Amino acid sequence: MKKLWGILTILVLVISLAGCTTSQSGSKDSSSSNSGSKEKVLNLNNGAEPTSFDPPIGFDSNSWNALNNLMEGLTRLDKKNKPAPAMAKSWDISNGGKTYTFHIRENAKWSNGDQVTAGDFVYAWTRLLDPKTASPAAFLGYFIEGGESFNKGEGSKDDVQVKAVDDKTLEVTLTGPQAYFLNVIANPAFFPVNEKVAQENPKWFAEAKTFVGNGPFTLSEWKHDDHFTMVKNKYYWDAKNVKLDKVNWAIVDDPNTEYQMYQNGELDKSDVPSDLSDQLFKEGKVKIAAQAGTYFYRFNVTKAPFQNKNIRKAFALAINQEEIVKYVTKNKEKPASGFVSYGFTEPDGSDFRTKGGKLISPNVKEAKALLKKGMAEEGYTKLPAVTLTYSTDPAHKKIAETIQQMLQENLGVHVKLANMEWNVFQTEQMKLKFQLSRSSFLADYGDPINFLESFQTGLSMNRTGWSNKKYDDLIRKAKNESNEEKRYQLMHEAEQILLEDMPIVPLYFYNQVYLQKSNVTGIVLHPVGYMELKWADKK
Repeated sequence: MKKLWGILTILVLVISLAGCTTSQSGSKDSSSSNSGSKEKVLNLNNGAEPTSFDPPIGFDSNSWNALNNLMEGLTRLDKKNKPAPAMAKSWDISNGGKTYTFHIRENAKWSNGDQVTAGDFVYAWTRLLDPKTASPAAFLGYFIEGGESFNKGEGSKDDVQVKAVDDKTLEVTLTGPQAYFLNVIANPAFFPVNEKVAQENPKWFAEAKTFVGNGPFTLSEWKHDDHFTMVKNKYYWDAKNVKLDKVNWAIVDDPNTEYQMYQNGELDKSDVPSDLSDQLFKEGKVKIAAQAGTYFYRFNVTKAPFQNKNIRKAFALAINQEEIVKYVTKNKEKPASGFVSYGFTEPDGSDFRTKGGKLISPNVKEAKALLKKGMAEEGYTKLPAVTLTYSTDPAHKKIAETIQQMLQENLGVHVKLANMEWNVFQTEQMKLKFQLSRSSFLADYGDPINFLESFQTGLSMNRTGWSNKKYDDLIRKAKNESNEEKRYQLMHEAEQILLEDMPIVPLYFYNQVYLQKSNVTGIVLHPVGYMELKWADKK
């Protein structure tokens, strides 16, 4: 409630200072000082405090949406989700597809007026890979020659093949031809960093007054754990096509409160509360956009009893994904039958998930047999106590309670539930502190390998303690395979191993279900998980 009153107070101040009125529909307009027209202000909810606006650290859904609009990489996903020229106006490809030479725009500038240089990209990308940075996104840069060895402490920064030929020319050499390279570098982890600013203030990203970006908007206010505000960046190279003047972001973590704010006209967009989804779908008010991602649970294979594969599989097969999406989430998601979601096209035109088939299906009889077998293998007469941990959120709680009930009914296993705030939860999960915990994966770029590479041995994104040499080998081969048919086959083989060893339990594939005011247009929701406001408008 404190956050809600804070947001209301801010909106009242904005309206009073601008000298305008609020319509019944909730749109808030004020006179624009530079154009003589109505100021266009979009009101959104971020859900939680951003983890960080430092590109290699803000590698999660709580940071991406804002960060994607505050900054920009060499490429940017267009309205059709394809990589398009952004900071780079063009590029050349040579050396059998391994070397990319990017030509940065002459009018590419930072929000403080500095020129964006090739050196800013070199600084940012080597910092992403620097083991001292401890970026959870570092693995994305392993396709750069020298990137993996530097990140693992086996090579030096000088070996990373990202070079500034001159101020506006960047040369990158890859370990092998990558069909998805231009897609990957649109990800926020590959955004540049103003080297001069970062050297003067290593915490430049932590407050609005010190933030320097290069995207369509820049950060003008940030009251931590309450709200933040972005305004149009006058130095952005394509500012003429940015229609919004300002974006207010609330930080409210309760979906019912968010929906009420939407109803009251305080927000222009809202998620759909599961309790109201049936009604809202019937009324035709819900919009659905594609999302490449999976909601799942992680087993910690370093903690009893989940060191045993058969016990892990028993828990997995005792869970009914169809019932979760039908009776709990109720947002027309598809139950997960593997880890890679639908939406990725094979070389023969088929869908990766369809071709990969069902790799997990509920089977109570088999689950009971596997539990009995696993307990015998470990010498258990009684299963060690199990705690399922989730990040604080009403939706996560409902799913956890449902799974708790399924495991009790189907296996006779009582599971305790525990929850904690997101930032603490994320840190503890990475440290392998939990036995069983909820998780989500939103694709970082548009290729199935992105789903699968996360579970390589030792990666910070793994968070299960699981390791499989054959799996690692298949991922390495797939990442360096230029023949697309062979590459997709390698990925299918890897996914089969992942679901056979079962360090995870996929529950459902995400979609983006939301409500949006009729006077708001042009918001692009990329399937890879972040929002695009560059073309957004509010009438």
